[in-house]
Amino acid sequence: MKFIEGTRVTTDGELQANNITRYHVTKYYRDQISDSGHYEQLKHIVEPSVEEFETRGSLDTSGEHDNTVVLGLQHKYARTGLLLVTDRCASYCRYCFRKRIVGKESDEIAPDFAKAAQYIRHHPEMTNVLLSGGDPFVLRTAKLNMILDHLLPIRHLESIRFGTKMMAFEPKRFDDSALPALFQRIHEAGKTSIIVTHFDHIGEISVDAERKVRSLRAQGVQFLNQSVLLAKVNDDPDILAATFAKCHQIGVRPYYLFQGRPVKGASHFQVPLRRGVEITRGINQRLSGIEKTFKYIMSHYTGKIEILDLGDDGRVYMRYHQNKVPEKIGRIFSRPHVEAACWLDDLPEG
Repeated sequence: MKFIEGTRVTTDGELQANNITRYHVTKYYRDQISDSGHYEQLKHIVEPSVEEFETRGSLDTSGEHDNTVVLGLQHKYARTGLLLVTDRCASYCRYCFRKRIVGKESDEIAPDFAKAAQYIRHHPEMTNVLLSGGDPFVLRTAKLNMILDHLLPIRHLESIRFGTKMMAFEPKRFDDSALPALFQRIHEAGKTSIIVTHFDHIGEISVDAERKVRSLRAQGVQFLNQSVLLAKVNDDPDILAATFAKCHQIGVRPYYLFQGRPVKGASHFQVPLRRGVEITRGINQRLSGIEKTFKYIMSHYTGKIEILDLGDDGRVYMRYHQNKVPEKIGRIFSRPHVEAACWLDDLPEG
């Protein structure tokens, strides 16, 4: 098998034992990153590395199994449902936090959307559903419409989100002539369509992606972007500031900058918290006020934690952006900093 570091002889058993995601990348993305001038950074997103055999971690860093309420449907935060609709992606990111699912025949994907919708109907506190996986836009538009058949009649749902990296991997997917009618259905049902793009680096934002974003915005679709802070890829304030500024320019609101998770086979992408705070400061110094819409987030088992700062007192200051317990949302807390710490669990309590 070809790795960034060279060819290595391996067996299927060794790949499975180490949860090595299979290699697959679209021709479009391969050409885009080759022509972007940033290939040496962007290759790490999709090309396998031997480091994947050596990094330890968990396969479920955010407690997805514990928050699954109906097969394929997670309900961790009161107002949001997360629906896993596929285990496939157009290309496979080496840092994926769902390595246990993607590119495999997973038994965690929703098999019965009617049953998921029944749960949602009985939980009026849930105002939005995020379609994820895998990437929902690898599914045919007819399949997405079938999923919407179950969701749109639910009156208390206010928005439907689609989490996707297809704008980077294969933006021509959005040329599908059936998609405008799908978004119109959502609009006519009195709900908001939101596409959450996944641009980690300005080199991923192609001319085609910009064109499709602008076209869909004209049809009433809202756009947010989430990025992951990745060692060797974008751990540079100039790169991330340029990425967020470009997103803002084309009408995609920077939403989350995620701290890399301690995922088995992917934790070598993690950046120490001290460096992450420095990068975040640097990004904010390079953006105008209206471009500073992102939060630096650690998606932890206990909730989404906004990383605020490393204080002069040697403590990391954080705030719960989301939590299963509503009373904890917005609460600021701190822990003593430890050099090279990359995750909340690396920091001692006290």
